[in-house]
Amino acid sequence: MIDWKTIKDLHANKKLEEIIGKWFGVDIFYADRHGNIHSSIFDKDYQFVSHFFKIQSHLPHGKDLLIQDIEKGLEKLNDTNEQSFYYDSFFPHVRMIAAKIESEGEFLGAVFAYPYVTDQITTSELKEIESRIIECGASDEDAGSSCKNLKKLKVHEYEYLKELIGIVAHEVSSVYEEVNKREARILDLNAELGNKYRYHNIVGKSKKMQEIYHLLTKVSNSEATILIQGENGTGKEMVAKAIHFNSSRKDSVFVAVNCSAFNDNLLDSELFGHVKGAFTGAVKDKKGFFEVSNGGTLFLDEIGDMSLSMQVKLLRVLQEGTFLPVGATQPKKVNVRVLAATNRPLKEMITKGEFREDLYYRINVINVTIPPLRERIEDISLLMDVFLEKKCAEMGYPLKQWGKKTLEKMIDYKWPGNVRELQNEVERVVVLAGDAKMITPDDLSSNISQDNSAPVGGATGNLRGINAKGTLRKALEEVESFMINEGLKRCNFNKSRLSKELGISRASLIMKVDKYDLDKRKKVAGE
Repeated sequence: MIDWKTIKDLHANKKLEEIIGKWFGVDIFYADRHGNIHSSIFDKDYQFVSHFFKIQSHLPHGKDLLIQDIEKGLEKLNDTNEQSFYYDSFFPHVRMIAAKIESEGEFLGAVFAYPYVTDQITTSELKEIESRIIECGASDEDAGSSCKNLKKLKVHEYEYLKELIGIVAHEVSSVYEEVNKREARILDLNAELGNKYRYHNIVGKSKKMQEIYHLLTKVSNSEATILIQGENGTGKEMVAKAIHFNSSRKDSVFVAVNCSAFNDNLLDSELFGHVKGAFTGAVKDKKGFFEVSNGGTLFLDEIGDMSLSMQVKLLRVLQEGTFLPVGATQPKKVNVRVLAATNRPLKEMITKGEFREDLYYRINVINVTIPPLRERIEDISLLMDVFLEKKCAEMGYPLKQWGKKTLEKMIDYKWPGNVRELQNEVERVVVLAGDAKMITPDDLSSNISQDNSAPVGGATGNLRGINAKGTLRKALEEVESFMINEGLKRCNFNKSRLSKELGISRASLIMKVDKYDLDKRKKVAGE
């Protein structure tokens, strides 16, 4: 909603109103789309520019007559694509101009200029106006003086006036949009203040991780089966633990099973248990993981590696809450929340007949997809600090510092092993750095300390990796991104120097750096 008080007090608009009043002898006022007047024209001490308008305001129904004219203008503005127009008011031959205030296609109200007549008006027409205002309650003297002082405008003058009123309306619209943007930004900042850098033991401040935190907050207290997807090393088990320990089952057991670690027979026994004598070596009854985790949460990792026959048994326990231990004749009933995880493309496996479609939809009630570390670069420095602090404390070292070049190398690296690889690397460099306070590139693994920043298309130091297929525009963007990326490293991120080398303006270079997400410092800062 427009803050009309702020609008009325705008310096630019007040100045325009003053100029318009002097040039054209009209008063300016505002009204919202509902016909409510947001101006001071009915205040006792208001100084009218137009004597006619002043006399009208003192009439018994002067305000009602004005509102009637305003509603007429608003109705027409709302039904037309015109931004401004002039029309006759309640008083014959006396004109009013209305200009639309809108934002993003939403009609908000209008600016009005009133009153004036054309320079073609005749004496009889002026008498007609005078008679009408007397009928409305004005004295003969007031009616005569008000009509005498009506501003008579030539065609080009009232056309200019219409344009100026349009400018006033546009200024109001612009201010409204700027205020809205500012308020939206404040809301965003407030939301960011409420963002978590941790959820249980999951660390991240990137937008993608914030989205995951918000999703986990919503689903943790539900009983829904959740499928967690992501590459190896992204922290799928940590997400499963976070869901469990933030749920109503947090005081019960959490059991994690890696389905790929067992063959079919062993997995059957591990999940559902067995009875004594069920097979060679089954010397006593054994509870399976489903029975052990009764009342709690069972996390089935690498569920995509489970055989079709095991998938059938899993589907039964998910649907009915019952299972049959190996060698048993009586089923057992359990109350277990199942969380599943995989790094495999289950939908493709369904197409190939390697994974049951009914099981997929049963475990994928809610999907949590964890992004790889290379897609949340702003989290790398945060994770580095967390792992560094933990390892230094563990080894009794004072907290070490990351050298600038070391940090850049770590940010540039693509981390195929994701968070697990990053943690291992941090623990390694803490050990190798010994008593040194600063961690240098020499402490890093060779594959990280070398320049591993892969240009677009996979090329290294040349353009051979640029994809020759696809659109020309896409190929040109790849070349442009490659040249800017290499240039930034060569110029040590000095954009002024690089813009001169590339023959483009610094502003243009900055826009392209943002477009291709090449500013390393912003990534480190998490902007």
